[in-house]
Amino acid sequence: MTERKRWDLTFETWIERQIRVAQDRGDFDDLPGYGKPIPDHGDDELWWVKSYLAREGLSTEALLPPELQLRREIERLPGTVGSAPSEKVVREIVSDLNRRIADCLRFPSGLPVPIHKVDAEEMVEVWTVERARRREEARTALNSTRPRLETESEAGAVRRGWIFRWFRRRNRPVVREG
Repeated sequence: MTERKRWDLTFETWIERQIRVAQDRGDFDDLPGYGKPIPDHGDDELWWVKSYLAREGLSTEALLPPELQLRREIERLPGTVGSAPSEKVVREIVSDLNRRIADCLRFPSGLPVPIHKVDAEEMVEVWTVERARRREEARTALNSTRPRLETESEAGAVRRGWIFRWFRRRNRPVVREG
């Protein structure tokens, strides 16, 4: 707690004394901007919001009006549905987006941004094509890592090898001393 100012001290000397005592205690050491010049933000009125978002690692997209947020989400929708596990999930994603678009069209925020509902069948088709492409990539990656055998007899020997080794272990005679 700060001590009260004595009546015979001016505010300037009292404040200077408190700053000097705090510096001696080391209260100002290890501050984030210590030893650096104060950044010049120019005429930007939202510099503090932008620096807060950068410091917290957040996107500036949250500052956009709802219509523009929905437009960005529509632009990113093919990538979003491309990683969905099933057609049902794709339809749920599209129906949720269409519901939010309808709410936004019903109650606009004042910014006239043209947005439209997304066709679920078109997104299912995009998802099907993307899924087929990913499966083909996975299949080629799997085939490229698997060793190739020259002949069919070598392939059969590899497949049969483990079972023959297993039976050989089981059929070994047990040697008992005694």
